[in-house]
Amino acid sequence: MRVLRRTASAEAGSASWGAMAGGGGARPAHCRLVSRSGSSGLEVPPASLTIPRAEARPAGGGERSRRAALDRCSGGVPSPAAWQHPFLNVFRHFRVDEWKRSSKEGDVAVVTDKVLKSAVYRIRGSVSSSNYIQLPRTSTQSLGLTGRYLYVLFRPLPTKHFVIHLDVSTEDGQVIRVSFSNLFKEFKSSATWLQFPFVFETKTSRRDLAGVAPPDVRWTCLQLDLHDILMFYLNRHYGHLKSIRLCASLLVRNLYTSDLCFDPAVTATEARRAKLPVNPVPREMAFPVPKGESWHDHYIHVRFPSDGSKAPYEQVEKSCPPPEAVFLGHVSRRPPHPVVFGKPLLSRGSPVAQISGPILPCQVPPAPRLLPEVSLTYKHPEVSSVRASSIPGPRPSAWDEATDAHAVVRGKHVLADKLSGVPMALEDLGSCKLFLPDPVLRLKGVIGFGGHSTQWALWTKDGESVVYPCHAVIVVLHVDTRQQRFFLGHTDKVSALALDGNDTLLASAQVQPPSMVRLWDFQTGGCLSLFRSPLHTICSLSFSGSGALLCGVGKDKHGKTVVVAWGTDQVGLGGEVAVLAKVHTDFDIQSFRIAFFDETRMASCGRGSVRLWRLRGGALRSCAVDLGEYCTLELTDLAFAQAPDGHRAPSASILFVCSHSGHILEIDHQHMAVHHIRRLLPAQPPAVPLTEKQDFSLGSGIAISSLSVSTATCAVGSEDGYLRLWPLDFSSVLLEAEHDGPVGSVSFSPDGLRVLSTTTSGHLGFLDVPSREYTVLARSHMAPVLALSTEQNRGQMATVSLDHTVRIWDLATLQQLYDFSSPGESPCAVAFHPTSPNFFCGFSSGAVRSFSLEDSGVLVEHTRHRGAITSLVITPDGRFLFSSCSQGSLVQYNCAVSRCCVLRVAANTVYQDGRPNPSILAVSGDSCRLAFVGPSKCMVTVMESASLDELLHVDVSTLNLASNHLDWAVAVCFSPGDSGHLLVSTSSNKIVVLDAVSGHALRKFSSVRSRACSSLALSEDSSLLLAATGRTITVWDYPAQGNSGCQVYIGHSEPVRAVAFTPDQQQVLSVGDAIFLWDVLAAPESDPSEPGAPPVHEAGSSAGQLEDLASGACGLPRQQVPIPSLASPSPLGVHDRPFEGSAGTFSTSDEEGPCEENHVSEAFLQAQAPTPPVLLEREASGAGDGPREAAKGSWAPAAAPYHRSQTGEWSLWRVKAGLPTRPDSYKHFTARYKASTRVKSVSFPPAGREQLRLKAVVGYNGNGRANMVWRPNTGFFAYTCGRLVVVEDLHSGTQQHWLGHPQEISTLALNQDGQVLASASCCGNTAARCQIRIWDVPKGLCQHVLSHHDTAVQALAFSPDDEFLVTLGDYADLTLALWSMATYELLSSTRLPEPVHGVAFNPWDANELISVGTSAITFWLLQHHGTDTSFQVHREPVPEELRTSELTSLCYGASPLLYCGSSSGQVCVWDTGTGRCFLAWEADEGEIGVLLCSGSRLVSGSNTRRLRLWAVGVVPELRRKGSSARSSSVLMERELTLDGAVVSASFDSGMDMGVVGTTAGTLWYISWTEGTSTRLISGHRSKVNEVVFSPSESHCATCGEDGSVRVWSLASMELVIQFQVLNQSCLCLAWTPPSCGRPEQQQVVAGYSDGTLRVFSISRTAMELKMHPHRTALTAIAFSTDGQTILSGDKDGLVAISRPCTGMTFRVLSDHRGAPISAIQSTSKEYEDLGVEGGELWLAASGDQRVSIWASDWLRDRCELLEWLSFPAPATSEALGLLPPSLAAFCPWDRATLVCVGLGAHEEVLFYSLRQKQVVQKTPLPFFAMSLSLSPGAQLMVVGFAECMLRLLDCVSGTAQDFEGHDDSVHLCRFTPSGKLLFTAAHNEILVWEVTSP
Repeated sequence: MRVLRRTASAEAGSASWGAMAGGGGARPAHCRLVSRSGSSGLEVPPASLTIPRAEARPAGGGERSRRAALDRCSGGVPSPAAWQHPFLNVFRHFRVDEWKRSSKEGDVAVVTDKVLKSAVYRIRGSVSSSNYIQLPRTSTQSLGLTGRYLYVLFRPLPTKHFVIHLDVSTEDGQVIRVSFSNLFKEFKSSATWLQFPFVFETKTSRRDLAGVAPPDVRWTCLQLDLHDILMFYLNRHYGHLKSIRLCASLLVRNLYTSDLCFDPAVTATEARRAKLPVNPVPREMAFPVPKGESWHDHYIHVRFPSDGSKAPYEQVEKSCPPPEAVFLGHVSRRPPHPVVFGKPLLSRGSPVAQISGPILPCQVPPAPRLLPEVSLTYKHPEVSSVRASSIPGPRPSAWDEATDAHAVVRGKHVLADKLSGVPMALEDLGSCKLFLPDPVLRLKGVIGFGGHSTQWALWTKDGESVVYPCHAVIVVLHVDTRQQRFFLGHTDKVSALALDGNDTLLASAQVQPPSMVRLWDFQTGGCLSLFRSPLHTICSLSFSGSGALLCGVGKDKHGKTVVVAWGTDQVGLGGEVAVLAKVHTDFDIQSFRIAFFDETRMASCGRGSVRLWRLRGGALRSCAVDLGEYCTLELTDLAFAQAPDGHRAPSASILFVCSHSGHILEIDHQHMAVHHIRRLLPAQPPAVPLTEKQDFSLGSGIAISSLSVSTATCAVGSEDGYLRLWPLDFSSVLLEAEHDGPVGSVSFSPDGLRVLSTTTSGHLGFLDVPSREYTVLARSHMAPVLALSTEQNRGQMATVSLDHTVRIWDLATLQQLYDFSSPGESPCAVAFHPTSPNFFCGFSSGAVRSFSLEDSGVLVEHTRHRGAITSLVITPDGRFLFSSCSQGSLVQYNCAVSRCCVLRVAANTVYQDGRPNPSILAVSGDSCRLAFVGPSKCMVTVMESASLDELLHVDVSTLNLASNHLDWAVAVCFSPGDSGHLLVSTSSNKIVVLDAVSGHALRKFSSVRSRACSSLALSEDSSLLLAATGRTITVWDYPAQGNSGCQVYIGHSEPVRAVAFTPDQQQVLSVGDAIFLWDVLAAPESDPSEPGAPPVHEAGSSAGQLEDLASGACGLPRQQVPIPSLASPSPLGVHDRPFEGSAGTFSTSDEEGPCEENHVSEAFLQAQAPTPPVLLEREASGAGDGPREAAKGSWAPAAAPYHRSQTGEWSLWRVKAGLPTRPDSYKHFTARYKASTRVKSVSFPPAGREQLRLKAVVGYNGNGRANMVWRPNTGFFAYTCGRLVVVEDLHSGTQQHWLGHPQEISTLALNQDGQVLASASCCGNTAARCQIRIWDVPKGLCQHVLSHHDTAVQALAFSPDDEFLVTLGDYADLTLALWSMATYELLSSTRLPEPVHGVAFNPWDANELISVGTSAITFWLLQHHGTDTSFQVHREPVPEELRTSELTSLCYGASPLLYCGSSSGQVCVWDTGTGRCFLAWEADEGEIGVLLCSGSRLVSGSNTRRLRLWAVGVVPELRRKGSSARSSSVLMERELTLDGAVVSASFDSGMDMGVVGTTAGTLWYISWTEGTSTRLISGHRSKVNEVVFSPSESHCATCGEDGSVRVWSLASMELVIQFQVLNQSCLCLAWTPPSCGRPEQQQVVAGYSDGTLRVFSISRTAMELKMHPHRTALTAIAFSTDGQTILSGDKDGLVAISRPCTGMTFRVLSDHRGAPISAIQSTSKEYEDLGVEGGELWLAASGDQRVSIWASDWLRDRCELLEWLSFPAPATSEALGLLPPSLAAFCPWDRATLVCVGLGAHEEVLFYSLRQKQVVQKTPLPFFAMSLSLSPGAQLMVVGFAECMLRLLDCVSGTAQDFEGHDDSVHLCRFTPSGKLLFTAAHNEILVWEVTSP
């Protein structure tokens, strides 16, 4: 620990200087004194004198004057004037409300706070960096505030994060960024940055201290001592406060600076009245306090650092490190890190400071106590050890702590005074207790499932619990509370289970032949009967419903199948189990069931047979069911159909049988006949009906392993990992759930609402059918567990197993958190780091790797061992790690540095044992000694842990001279603390206690088992000694002298490999076949007065659990056992820290032989992304290891669930924790929400017979990302619109349309030669996975379809040689995939640790690509091993200049340059040869999403709508300058502002011209030479509401929700005119009819959402009239036939009649009031035969299924109702939000006929005759219509549907043709007046169809 002291001369100089500060002639002296003042910060000998500073100084003296003199001499900020004293109101002085000297960004507003009753500033927004207040306005200015204390009066917004940035200048001019935020997970520091987590904690203790503000967060006075912060953390002198930035989300009242330390809870009046020695808060800084109440009941005072009332140099001298977190809330009894408690402030509101890492306990003098205090005493304080080198003089055996703790707990102030504790010596413990209670352990939980078989899992009768075996233990798990109870007694693995229908009897059989069967009382857990079966092995058991009959199936010793029936009705009454019948059979039996409706009937199935059994007269007889041609099926399971009413019914005689080939047989039990045979196929073509009988020899069906039947559904489990629910007619799949392995069994709960499933990979879970949620109940290692290690801070446990996995478990919930797996090598040993969130793992290959729990990645790899790792151990202080291998090598590592490195390698030191043994190494509790078995098995060696100097050799073979056999050591263990005992277990089943210094034998413990103790563990208080003895656990009373008794515990079916105490000493862990968690009933009682004491509950009995072999046991078990918290595991906090001296490149060397080491940097965590992060990387080797090119197998992430695809590849996946959250980056594609659903099949017309041909697409999908490609050399130009790829000739304007994608296309990529285009679409209701289509560009045909990603594809990239395609999944998919373009095979798939925003291949190396993401840039190196391809990965963190930003875009420049854009608008330049960033500059104010570079020019596009051109020709020269490079040489040549954020861009090689796409749906042609942007492709940003046409069909007009009216040229579909109304939606549109005459008189009238209508002149491109005839939004509008009258309808059902010539509304019709008008149309033909007069007929349709027809003569002001039609409401679901509109139109070929859709209860078109007054024709439709149009030219009608399709009906022939191409509901269809073209619209997509002759 560094000790800083100040010499007497320096301090005296400061004092004399301060005395002269007031004189005018002091100025020259100031300058002279500054030249000598540097000595004050030097290190001096311990004898130096320390003079404390005064806490408060008068204005103008002391340190302030010295700082002023320094500023004058250095030309810095001038000395503080009187206006800064005694305090300064920052907001008032800088006039924040005027925003001239300050700036604001984003959502910043002035609001009135109800608590303070004053105006405050509210800063909110999802992105902190985009919503803030900054003082001063620009970074080039300075506040110049010199006050020592900064007071921030603020209130964090509940459940949000906030950030406060302070730029503080030191005396030498260095600017330090000091940041406080509850977003930070831990303290970080650098030379220019201090980052402090702001921690809130409630009454409930949490492991994760950092997080969002609680809902009841209060106003806070944050007092920052800027002087002490800089001195403590950086050893720098505070100069002045340069700038402040307050970022979302918070409320801020004001900021103040002062040299005085104010107490905000004490007013001036109170201070004077009580004569308090404090500085009262000024009135304007005070918070209002209700009369008679306490300030602390309403507000919080946070002072940081907390001990600022004492001289800071005194703090530093006492070696007390400063706090590293601003901490609010409750202090738990065992905090996650050692805690130093500072003395309380007078305000009683000081924070508790939390530090991480070793500390020196320090004596803090108590503060004056003026307020009442509550004293709390901790029984077990945290006593932290430090390195010996930091302690002068001899090291004491124990340290005393005397500290005060003051915490704010929801306004209550608690003082913990003088916490002290001394570790008790071993000799003193004998007087503490006698022997333990009996039993001392109680089984609490088991982690595991299966053992012999994974098909046995049963529901209880109430459906609330599940019964399953875990090796030799039977577990009953309550599915909601997760509580377990156990049936113990089996000595081998359980092979079968059965439970009767009343939950009374449980039967279980074990594997060991001859098979033993146990009958249990299920309610009490007692064993009622144990009998030997006549079977050699039992594979199946089945109970009758009453429990009176038990049937078992198995094999005899000759291998023949045997069926046995036992009578069990007398077991509960004290009787015996009787064999009722036994029969041998030659038929294969895979499943056997007793019928629930008749206990004398059974059924079985097997290979080629289904047999029906009956028990009668003491004999079992069977009869085979004739299967006919299906007699060769491999039948796997059967189930009886359940009767709906629970009684006997005809359905009860139906038996369902499944097969391995996918067949389901329905058998009539009574008639012994097969009724139906169905085959379940994995992908049944929709057009092919599912027949009841199919040829089972054709195709490949679902390999069904199990089925279960409820009253209405059938659950099927198959080997493809799916659980599927079918109706009993098996017509279609109702629900399916995918598992990570083949499904072994399925079972319905009694109520039929849950389906239990098991997998062969050891997973147990259930599917909740109503909610469609799947819950995992148990996970399991599939092979013996070799070792374990526990972690104290997070309550986690790591285990390694022969199943090639490393798993991390939560000890509180027993749930799996992580799963590291490797097919190529087995993990052998594991050890957690005691202070850091890391763990170490040793492997069979000899590698030792360090894994981070924060970024779920590999930190470093060492390969110094030549054999399999046998043991790993780390010192308690975390300084050293030791590993041993089967070749006898011992390696010492330094773990005190960020990169664990090798210190020493000792060969032939440890005993060469090929088996992993975690107890072959041990370290002492004081971290000073290392003990191990070696160099021979009879020798135990003790070394000094730091130097590896040998201290002691003990020959174990000489300890037992009376034995005739050679004795050797098996395991070693140090006693805790400083007792100096070394425990050695020997091969003679003894444990010898040795003196660790002299080696003398002190005591012996004898094991009553005939097995040596393979693992030892001693509790921290040295009261319990644990040993793993074969399959049992033995417990001794360690303090007891003489022959102390022991207790032996059974439960494991295989040898126990390791035992350990949990960190809190309350529980014991044992691993072997499974993981057992035991409660320690003799643990010290928790003091209920202690904060954070765990709750207790009543413990039940544990019958059959203990095998007591103790001779002198006495005492009773404690009835109260502590329960660990069941809270979910805390989110992992992650930080990036670049390694010192790391070159960050791939390096190869052979200088030091075949040794290798991998260093991997850490990565930021995605806090809301529930996805499983891992990234395993390669970096330059560090000291101590010789680097080599690569480790065995490439390191790459893998997806969850894990699929083993590559050998030697490590993978990790995290248990699913929730839905991922979208990153705050506009680069990520998010499919637009669509309420419509696509049909799975469309009946396309025959080729060549189509009556519609897609001619043009209007619009560009601005929602896509990089979804436009352009090649200037070939002229190829393509973009996307919805799910179409549009290929357009820019010269002729003709288009090609490539259809095939089922969903919206997210991105495009064109290969290097321009012959292949790749397009990707997202998943949806018709696509379970994303679809990537590979197109042949010359032919315009799809060559291949790829599918791998689950949600959306973020980016595509071809390699420079066009051999590979890389596809990048979005933030929810987190997968990077590599494809071969030759075979279209998936070569490699990698799971990503965080969202990645972009990826690009190296243009000079096809084997290298780079991706950028949230916290790092990743270099991917392709490695080819024959036909296998894998990735070697290296990550570099975001540069320090961009620490708070994300890298969002990238492009390659001149070799070897790489340009990356960031979310904060900076561009950084990387040298790909060294992997380092050497240059960065501010290129924009927002996120840069597009970067393109060619030659010396760079184009950047951002979400600020700016497109900028940069001259970067000087960058290669700057690269050679390295870190001294400056960005001032990079100049911006041009800038253009577009209409939206830039999402795609393509430029020519000279960067002179290009095409750019924006989120506004526009493609722009860019000419940098001319500095212009020309609209190339455009469309509506939002939904298109109407399309109308000019009478001559030269133009058309569209209107949309974006408020625009756009006029297009119909020939070229180019935009001609656009009328824009801001903040309104244009909902309807009409064009003047042909009767208006000349073209220059053409007008369009538009109706808007505010009730106005506007008339626009096309020829004059101007608005001619604005009227406001409606109060609500207009929904329909039309011209009269003469064009002189406008008919408009609104949302309330009113129809207004207006004249545009006068601007007057002369009639309003309210007949449709209450329902919106959906259609208005007029016709000019007179209808004398209808009996009315008038020259015009018009109709209005409303949403209430009503149509009114009117006859009018507007010149005479006559309007008469002709017909009123009303129809029943359509039978459609309102839940979908797609109620069909009520539409009506006059038939063009018969004006007396109305055509209506949406007006009726069925999907049909109605033709209503006005003459006949009835419906004359009905045309059925497949769905309800969303739009309708009739062709004036031919008798054609088109109908649009919500199912993304449209239907063309020929009303003459009656034929129909379906067409698709839209990506959403087709809500608009319009024929042109001639009927030659058809316009259809879906959202903002407009498709133009050409009508052809049939």
